Parts: sequence; C-alpha cells; structure tokens
Amino acid sequence: MSEKSNSEAFASDLLKQFLYILESDPLIDEVGFIHPSQFAALKEEAGGSLSSSGGGASQSQNALNNEITDFWIRDHKLGISTQIVISLYKAAKNAFMDLHRQYKTSNNETLENVVMIHSRALLLLSCDFGTAWNSRKLIASKKQLLPIFMDELRLSALVLSYSPKSEQAWSHRRWVINMLSGRCSTLQDIIERESELVEKFAEKSKMNYRAWNHRCWLVSYMTREQVLHELKRSRNWAGLHIADNSCFHYRREELDWNEALIKRYVGREALWLHRRFLCLYWMRYLAANLLGISGQSEPRCSIDNDIKSFLDHEFCLLDSCSTVPDDDFEDFQAQAIHSASYMLWLTKHIPKSQGIDLQDKLSDLLRVLNKVCPERSSLWDYLVKNHCE
Repeated sequence: MSEKSNSEAFASDLLKQFLYILESDPLIDEVGFIHPSQFAALKEEAGGSLSSSGGGASQSQNALNNEITDFWIRDHKLGISTQIVISLYKAAKNAFMDLHRQYKTSNNETLENVVMIHSRALLLLSCDFGTAWNSRKLIASKKQLLPIFMDELRLSALVLSYSPKSEQAWSHRRWVINMLSGRCSTLQDIIERESELVEKFAEKSKMNYRAWNHRCWLVSYMTREQVLHELKRSRNWAGLHIADNSCFHYRREELDWNEALIKRYVGREALWLHRRFLCLYWMRYLAANLLGISGQSEPRCSIDNDIKSFLDHEFCLLDSCSTVPDDDFEDFQAQAIHSASYMLWLTKHIPKSQGIDLQDKLSDLLRVLNKVCPERSSLWDYLVKNHCE
C-alpha cells in the first residue's frame, strides 16, 4: 500500500473514532486540543479510574481512554490530540462535502441525519466552516422540530467552548432564537440561559466583542424584568472587569456610575471611552427634545441651560482628575491625560448653542494638558486653537 493510501486509511480510522466518541456521549459540553505529551499526565491524574460523572457513557470512555491515545474523554470533556488535527480535519471535510453534494443533488431525506452527524464533526474541528453551518440551517428549517433547534444551541455552545469568539457560532445561535420566536413557550428561559452563556464565555475570553454583541441583540427579546436584571448583573460584572470595554458597550445610560468607577479605578482608558459613548447618547436625547421627536419640543434656552450645566459638571470632573501627586504615579498621570483628552473631545462634539462661551473653559483645559504632558504642548496648542476657530 502506498504512503498516500496509508495516510488516508489512518485519517479515515481517526474520523470513525471521532464519530463514535460523539455518538457515545451526547452530553459532551467542552472540547479542547491538547499536546500528545499531556495524555500520560491525564491518565495518571485519573488514577486508573475513568468512570463518567453520568450519562451512561462510562464503559465506552474506559475503552477509548485505555486503547486510544489520540482522544481523551472524561466527565463529558473531550480532548483531541494536536498531532492528529490536520489529518482528522481533512477526513471530516472530505466526508462532509461528499455527503453534502449527494444531499443537494438528490434531496434524499435519508441522508439528512448523516449530513448532520458529519457537519457536527467538521464544525468541532473548524468552527467557521460556513457550508457546514448552512447545511444544518437548511435541514433544521425543513424539520421545524424543537429538539433539533435545541441540538443546534448545544452544538454551537460546544463550538464556543474552544472558540469563544467564533462569529459563525454566535450568528447560528441568533438564527435559532429567531426560529424559536413565537413558537416556543419557554423562549424567555432560553434567553436567560443565553445571557448566562455570554457571561461565562466573557469570563473565559477577555474583550470578547462578539459575545457582548450577542448579549446586546438578546435585549430585544427580553421582558422588562429581565432587562432590569441584566443591568444589575452586568453592572456587578463590569465593576470587576473595568478594563473590558466590551461590557461597557453593552450598557447604556449610567453617567453617575461611570464617574464613580473613574474615581475608584484611576487611569483606566476604557472608562473614559465609555463616558464618550454615554455623552453621545445624552446629546442625541437633547437633540430629540429640541426637534420635538419625543412628542413635545423643549425651549432652546432650556436646552442651552442643560448643556451648560452638563459642561460645568464635566469640567469639575476634569479638575478632580487632573491632580498629579508629587510622586508622579503613572496611573494618576494617565488619569489626567484621559480626562483632558475626554474634555477636548467633548467640547468638539457639544452642539453649538447660544450663550455658551467655551473660551475660558478651553483655556483651563490647555493649562491642564500642558501641565500633565508638557512634551506635547505644541500639539495641545494646535488642537485647542482649532476648537476656538
């Protein structure tokens, strides 16, 4: 037998083992890729006892872990050796694409289950394989069965366990929820679990914009009580992860809380960036009132007073954040720079209003900038001058 034939036969055997494992334990909830050298340590750690924590797959797991060194499965956690990933992926891709072509050509319903089995195996090896995701959408759409849609949520969660930033997996979950909307009596329970899932993967994968974007999307399906609960829960989470800008993007009106965090955690840029977002939202609110979009327009003088009051408050915040102690602690210097940069940005974006003179405020701002960062004095002079023109 040629070397190529040996390689293909080896890959085919790997795929059979992989499919057998997935069928043997339908409760697998986590997938990871491990170096071959770790298998011995895993067996030693198991102490020779490989019983499952439930689900009736303990005997098959014992056999697999004792006889196979390319996969590890215990307590519904699946490990795949990095040494075989490429060969296994090629075999899974070829098998799936062959079945996919047959199904598209014949539209034979007997092939649907096989396509679903092989697309699952492929997606656990290549999370962004769009054709595999689309094939599952097609079959699930035809079946319109709740258990199948729930299987899709389980599979995408399993994919996210090893690739928590997979756009395809998050998108697939949104598609499933859209399909369930109006047809599932337990949709609100599913939405609540979705939010918990986002928090789980946000903890596992920092700055996970895709996860938090998914959570933002979920809000439109939430009840009022769920939204209030989300605000409280995400506030607690954000207070412990103040460098993670993705969570702040998820939240909306909360200037007072943002200010409290700014004063508590000195020199954190994410908090100042979030304040910019909040200010834009606030200014849109004022603009809506001025134009009467909210139902009844407010007088121009009232809007001007609101803007002036807001600016006064923000410049007071600047004063409190622009003091750099004698020890020249870097966080305090960063705080002063972030606060001054924020005010420079704010005065540029504030609506043009009668009776609000920014000249004195900009002069104070320039003094702060030159004090905390004198090496950039020419830049500050240029920027402030442009504001005045």
